[in-house]
Amino acid sequence: MKKFVMAALGGTFASVVATTQIVGPLLAQEAERTSNVYEQLDLFGDIFERIRAQYVEEVDSGELIEAAIDGMLTSLDPHSSYLSPKDATKMREQTRGEFGGLGIEVTQEEGFVKVVSPIDGTPADEAGIEAGDFITHVDGESLLGLVLDDAVELMRGPVGSEIIITVVREGEAEPFDVSIVRDTIQLTAVRSRVEGDSVVLRLTTFNEQTYPKMKEGLEKQVEALGGMDNVNGVVIDMRNNPGGLLNQAIAVSDAFLEEGEIVSTRGRQAEDGDRFNAKPGDLAEGKPIVVLINGGSASASEIVAGALQDHRRAIVIGTKSFGKGSVQTVMPLRSQGAMRLTTARYYTPSGRSIQSLGVSPDIVVAQPQRRPEVEEEESALRPSRSEADLRGSLNNDSLTEDEIQQIEADRAKADQAAELREEDYQLAYAIDILKGLTALGPRE
Repeated sequence: MKKFVMAALGGTFASVVATTQIVGPLLAQEAERTSNVYEQLDLFGDIFERIRAQYVEEVDSGELIEAAIDGMLTSLDPHSSYLSPKDATKMREQTRGEFGGLGIEVTQEEGFVKVVSPIDGTPADEAGIEAGDFITHVDGESLLGLVLDDAVELMRGPVGSEIIITVVREGEAEPFDVSIVRDTIQLTAVRSRVEGDSVVLRLTTFNEQTYPKMKEGLEKQVEALGGMDNVNGVVIDMRNNPGGLLNQAIAVSDAFLEEGEIVSTRGRQAEDGDRFNAKPGDLAEGKPIVVLINGGSASASEIVAGALQDHRRAIVIGTKSFGKGSVQTVMPLRSQGAMRLTTARYYTPSGRSIQSLGVSPDIVVAQPQRRPEVEEEESALRPSRSEADLRGSLNNDSLTEDEIQQIEADRAKADQAAELREEDYQLAYAIDILKGLTALGPRE
């Protein structure tokens, strides 16, 4: 018995020794890392004090610390940043759907401000600013070397004031100036209308209004068509939609899915991940859906497009989306400011990350450049002739008057669709797809 106890104690002692041998170096490494951190913080304090005491001009200590915090965050990725109390207030206003500015969503690339997308109906949109444009100067002042928040601050100003931005655009040989008058940006999150027998839902952003306004708009247009039986499908137009609130992207996706995963997020630690699943109920009642995207569709737009594409609930057409596959969490700070920190990546139901890759359309459809007005006028002047225009042509004796009127009504719809093709080729293409799917009838 004594031998057994001693053996057990010996085993315990060996275990303690082995544990000590492993834990010892780990504790030493952790202590060394902690020591290095404190050394770096001491270095920061030394530099801060030298700037305050010896810089050629007197500096504001608060501004200096805010700049240091912002530099620390912006060094991580283009979407992490410090929000001063004023900026934090503006961000909250933006998520509610109203703020002041030019009306563009921007990021930073190669030191310059890059337009993710102009917002529909805003001064920037009306001035012709396009997704992918680079803004290099504001009122002649270069943006090179400025952090994104400082560059954005330069573009802000009193409502009604003029700003001149210098734009570099792919396909243009030289930079060019654009004059824009600042305005209060009233965001209309959703606009709905009917094109033929299709309902078009234009989603411009994902703020607190998006899902309720989309549901309201869909129901209104379905009623205008006389019920869902008369609807051939739905177009969800998210071109130049820069994204916004994750919960709204989930709600919009859920509106058209009966079941299954919508999106998953994965943070640094496994326990930080989350999955969001659809609940039963489809606002479109199974009708075909076409999703429109382009290079200005980012973040929440890509969540919706990816979810509906992976579940084969929608056909995605247009051009490759922006490729922002990360989630930012806004954390309030004691100063009344906030910290915007990238805390997770998101993944579509099939498990793919679209970070830097974007959502690839099922059918690539580029928006053609508009033809010169002179060419359009010449084309309109060319006469169109048919058999009915020939002198002495025979009448059609196989159709009743009602049938002839129906054919003429269908022809008028086709002409209207042709006009839309000139105005918005991608949208017309989407509606043509819905017509084709309806013509084939439901799948058994």
